[in-house]
Amino acid sequence: MDDSLARWLELREPHDWAARDTALVDGLVRALPDVPALRVVDLGTGTGSNLRYLMRRLPVAQEWLLVDKSPGVLRWTAQRTSAWAAAHGLQVEPAGDGFTVRGDSVNCRVCVRQQDLDLPIERGLFDDRHLVTGAALLDLVSDTWIREVADRCREARAAALFVLTYNGQTAFEPHDAGDDLARDLLNAHQLRDKGLGGPAAGSLAHARAVHWFVDAGFEVREATTDWDIDATAALFQRALIDGLAGAAVEQRPDTAATMSSWRTRRLGHLEGGRSRAIVGHHDVAAWPRPR
Repeated sequence: MDDSLARWLELREPHDWAARDTALVDGLVRALPDVPALRVVDLGTGTGSNLRYLMRRLPVAQEWLLVDKSPGVLRWTAQRTSAWAAAHGLQVEPAGDGFTVRGDSVNCRVCVRQQDLDLPIERGLFDDRHLVTGAALLDLVSDTWIREVADRCREARAAALFVLTYNGQTAFEPHDAGDDLARDLLNAHQLRDKGLGGPAAGSLAHARAVHWFVDAGFEVREATTDWDIDATAALFQRALIDGLAGAAVEQRPDTAATMSSWRTRRLGHLEGGRSRAIVGHHDVAAWPRPR
């Protein structure tokens, strides 16, 4: 399971990065405090994609804590970061419970921690943090979890950046009669309890994050960050189609034959070079208002 998840995260990383909104990040950076080293915690870090994306966009000196419940996924973090760093002229060295990344544009100390993020979230994760972040996370957690994170950020006077939150919109070209059913069953599946404070917020998660951070007294900015995947990304589209079909059948086992036929038709479009997938996401950035 961990290796399958790590492979999925590898496939989606370039599409995540292409979708992300650089202006949103730039606005957040301008709101961050001027400190000797920016202290960041990345919740549900997976294999560290959010670290790699943000590292060169944040101030040079950084201290990151990467937190995920899966040791099998976390073990890929240093390896993938080393490969990325080499391609950008940066050096990665082991250091204690993590590693360092150094170069002309980065001086970063990274600690990696295996930890369950179910409620109540450990208060210490937020102590002295300037930024709390997470990618492809909020649609998996409960509304209560989102509220608690907003409250913890308020207490710590920490900014927040949560990106690539699925918004319930999945569409394909050319359209197939089974597309809507696959999407609707996925969205129902998203609401299942993932062990993070109760039933997941799913496609409502972004709106709930905006609500709770505004309620906590933050300045909030939003961006639309949809995936737009054409047939040249065949491996990723295949994984997406397989994932949709699998989630649909888990949600409603009686649709197994219908979803199998839908999968066959969709893969036919993909193999014919005419398939395009649009998957909706939102990003949200929030920072404390000046006192």
